[in-house]
Amino acid sequence: MSWVILVLSGILEAVWATALGKSEGFTRLWPSVVFGVSLIASMGGLAWAMRDISTGTAYAVWVGIGASLTVAYAMITGAEPFSIVRMLLILGLVGCVIGLKLVAHE
Repeated sequence: MSWVILVLSGILEAVWATALGKSEGFTRLWPSVVFGVSLIASMGGLAWAMRDISTGTAYAVWVGIGASLTVAYAMITGAEPFSIVRMLLILGLVGCVIGLKLVAHE
């Protein structure tokens, strides 16, 4: 269950990172609200998962999921340019996150 919570928390990291960018320095209400709610839920889930998963592994997986989804979303929506190299690098990051799960002893 800790791994499921960790993955969901990583997804929420992408939500709060995207909302933070859209909040324009907390000058827009709804993106700021989404940021705050998803940040608290994401951090809470990370903390919960770290009861059973080591800090280094949990944090690396959380960041990897959040970062890769944030960049992928930005490329899909056109906020950032798409390139094959960028996509391959994101896939490499995802591969590393999967690798951490496979070698984890938790």
